[in-house]
Amino acid sequence: MLALKLLLVPTFLLLVSLASQRWGPKVAGWLAGLPVVAGPILAFIALEQGPAFAAASAATAAAALLASVSFSIAYARAANAADGRAWPGALGQALLAWLIVAAPLSLLPPHPLLGLGIALATLLLAPRLFPPPRPLDAPIRLRPGEMGLRMAAGAALTLGVSGAAGALGSHWSGMLAVFPMLGSTLAVFSHRAQGGAYAATLLRAMVTGLYSLAAFCVALALLLDRLAMPLAFALATALCLAVQIATRKAGTSRH
Repeated sequence: MLALKLLLVPTFLLLVSLASQRWGPKVAGWLAGLPVVAGPILAFIALEQGPAFAAASAATAAAALLASVSFSIAYARAANAADGRAWPGALGQALLAWLIVAAPLSLLPPHPLLGLGIALATLLLAPRLFPPPRPLDAPIRLRPGEMGLRMAAGAALTLGVSGAAGALGSHWSGMLAVFPMLGSTLAVFSHRAQGGAYAATLLRAMVTGLYSLAAFCVALALLLDRLAMPLAFALATALCLAVQIATRKAGTSRH
C-alpha cells in the first residue's frame, strides 16, 4: 500500500500534467476528478478498519465533495483576480474555505443518500460560482524539474493526508479521502507556471470530473456492507469509469 501511494499519485500527476500540455487545462481538470487518491485511501481504510468503517468514510467522502469544490471555487476566484504569480494567497484562501466547509460537514451522519444529495447539489451549482473564463496564454512546455516537483508534492501530500485519515474516526477519514490533493498541487503549479486564469480554468473543469468520484464513493458506501471488499471496489470502479466516460464531452469541451 505504501508503494501504491508513492507511485500511483505522482504517476497520475505526471500524466495529467502531460495532458494539460497536450490538450489544455479543461482535459487535465476533467481527468483529475478520477478517484486516484480517494480510491487507495478508502481501500487502505477498509483493510485496516473493516468494511463498515470504510462504508461510513465513503458516505462522508461523497458529502465532503462540497468542501473540495469550495476549495476550488475559492482558489479560482483568488487566482483569477490576482497577479499571475500570487499563488500563496490563493492557496491560503482556498484552504481556509475548505476548513470552514469541512468542519460542519464532519458532524453530519454518514448516510449514502445524504452524501449523494449533497454531492449532486454541489456539482450542479458549482459552475455558476466560478469566475467567468478569461483568455489563456499559450501553453508553456514544462521542464523536467517542474514535473519532478509536482510528483514529489503529490507524494508528500498523499502520505500525510492518508496517514492522518487512518488515525482519525470514519467522519474525518472520509473528509480527508477527498481532500483536494490533486487539485491543490495542479492549481499551485499551473498558477506558478501559466498564470491564474489557467489554474482557474483547470479547477472549473475538475467539477465535471468529480461526478465520477461521487459515484465511486456512494457505490462503496452502499456495497461494502453487502459484498466482499474486492467485488465492492470493482463495481464502484466500473461505475466510476462509466460516469467519467459519460461526462467526457462536457469535461473536455474547448468552448
